[in-house]
Amino acid sequence: MREQLHDVTVTVNGIRRTATVPARRLLSDFLRHDLTLTGTHVGCEHGVCGACTVLLDGQPVRSCLMFAVTAEGHEVTTVEGLCSAPDARAAADGRSMNPAQQAFTECHGLQCGYCTPGFLVTVTAFLEEHPAPTAEEAREALSGNLCRCTGYQNIVRSVLRAAEIRAERQTGSGEASAVADAAGDTAGDTAGRRP
Repeated sequence: MREQLHDVTVTVNGIRRTATVPARRLLSDFLRHDLTLTGTHVGCEHGVCGACTVLLDGQPVRSCLMFAVTAEGHEVTTVEGLCSAPDARAAADGRSMNPAQQAFTECHGLQCGYCTPGFLVTVTAFLEEHPAPTAEEAREALSGNLCRCTGYQNIVRSVLRAAEIRAERQTGSGEASAVADAAGDTAGDTAGRRP
């Protein structure tokens, strides 16, 4: 008996996309294999590591725990959709990277990079609701994402720096010092600790 296929249409990174897939196709596989958006990584396949995190209607979800058919009609943002700028510098047309991407670059918040897409998506969503986090709040926000390389110190610094960059861009000046003061200089106490 042939497996029944379903047309799934989602808006991914602002573009309406459709693919025909079996009902059991995971959202992570749909994005990677059917839509060729390989920035979403698959790590544990049990929703534990956070590498597959994407935004579904603006909220972070584990794409390895969700069937593609359940995303029908929704908006999905992958790491590729966080920004269209080519790198951390401002592009000639004025575009720049997403604050989390820029901060991870500046603060060396990655090593092998496998977990980075999930962290970037998680941090982007977190900063929408917590624009001036403390180091402790940043660690709590990151607790659902696993990194086997960095020890988290620079990832926490990256979250705090991303908050500064967001504030700088919103005010158009260097007034982000209030964000840094609110966060305090406590990011350095994370040595050897998970978030």
